[in-house]
Amino acid sequence: RNDVVGPVSLTFADGRITVLTGPNGSGKSTLLKLCCGQLKRSGGEVLLERRPLDSLSRTEIARAAAYLPQNRATPDIAVENLVLHGRFPWLGYPRIYRQKDRAAALRAMERTGIAGKRKKRMAELSGGERQKAYLAMLLAQDTRSVLLDEPTTYLDVAHQLELEDLLFLLKREGKAVGVVLHDLNLALDCADAMAVMNEGRLLFFGPPEKALSSGVLEKTFGVRILPNRRYGFSLR
Repeated sequence: RNDVVGPVSLTFADGRITVLTGPNGSGKSTLLKLCCGQLKRSGGEVLLERRPLDSLSRTEIARAAAYLPQNRATPDIAVENLVLHGRFPWLGYPRIYRQKDRAAALRAMERTGIAGKRKKRMAELSGGERQKAYLAMLLAQDTRSVLLDEPTTYLDVAHQLELEDLLFLLKREGKAVGVVLHDLNLALDCADAMAVMNEGRLLFFGPPEKALSSGVLEKTFGVRILPNRRYGFSLR
C-alpha cells in the first residue's frame, strides 16, 4: 500500500489563515478532503472542534466545516438556489427554507459580489462569476472552519484581490481558514501559517516568513525567489 498523504501534523487555528502550497500532485487537495471527511483515512486522527472526526455525523461535520472543492459541475439552477444549498446542514426533512436561511444566502451573495446576478442561471455566468456563487454558498453554510481548494481559479486579478479581502474578513470573524494556493505572492501575502507539501509529505509548517527565509519554497518549487525591487507599489 502506498500512502497518498502522510505523515502530516498541522492545525487550522481559529482566527488564522493557513495556506497549503506545493507542486501539482503534492497532496494538498487530498489533505483538505481528509480534514472534512470527504475521503477515508488509512491511519492517523483528525480532530474537528476538538472532537474526533470519526465520531461526528455528516451533518455535524457540515455544520462545523465548509469545504469548497477545486473542481465542480455546473448545475442548471439559479444562483440564489445554489447558494441556498449551503443551508442544507441546518435544515430538517423535507427541506423548507426559513426566512433566516434566505437572509443568510442574500448576505453571502452580497459579500461575494454576486447578489446582482442571483436570478441568473449558473450556466449563464462567466467562470469568475460562478466561482463567486460557489464562494457565497460556502459562506451561507455559516461554519466555524472554512476550507477552500484553489479558490482563485477563474478569477482575474481584481477578483483575486477581492477574494483575499474576503479571507481577511473571515479571519477577523474568528474563523479557521484553510486554503490551497499555487500563487506564491498571494500565499505569502495572506498566510498566517504556511504548510509546504511535496509528494504527499509535509515539508514545512510555520510562519510564511520562515518558509521564505529557510529556502524550503525554492527547493520545493525549483525556482529562485527574489525580492521585487522593480515596482514601488502593490496591487490592491
